[in-house]
Amino acid sequence: MKNKIKMSTTKQNLLVDLLIVSAFLFASQPHLTGMAIHEWLSLGLAVGFLTHVLLHWRWIFETTRRFFNKLARQSRINFVLNLALLVAFTLIIFSGLMISEEILPFIGLQGVHGGVWKWLHTTAADLVIWLVALHIALHWKWIVNAVKKYLFGWLPKRQITLKKRSEAAL
Repeated sequence: MKNKIKMSTTKQNLLVDLLIVSAFLFASQPHLTGMAIHEWLSLGLAVGFLTHVLLHWRWIFETTRRFFNKLARQSRINFVLNLALLVAFTLIIFSGLMISEEILPFIGLQGVHGGVWKWLHTTAADLVIWLVALHIALHWKWIVNAVKKYLFGWLPKRQITLKKRSEAAL
């Protein structure tokens, strides 16, 4: 029987979130990556986003169920922000597919070029930058703690006594 390696939920969330952020940063620069990389990476980003939603499905379900009842203000704000992110990301993905120059032709379909779909794609992408910044700000403490623990936890901790600190200050 094989041993299964169990990854903690926090570590799993951090890994998915780091992949999403990295893909988002690269995908948001099509003038640097080229259209093919932009579109295929964005499709991967959509999969990462869906994974993120599925990993947090219990929270989504419970918060939705209790939204109009007793719910902490922070949870309500987080829920509204996450709903806005869901709508904006969905608009980006759908409009991106509609104006696709690489993915749709690859599967034998023709997209629409320019017009309302291009405007919707650009506007939603600009909005997501602000929403992601707010999302990161609301989760900053979790991010810092998870990064310290899982990315830098292997580093030896420096113990500086008060005596050494006062000597170093002199």
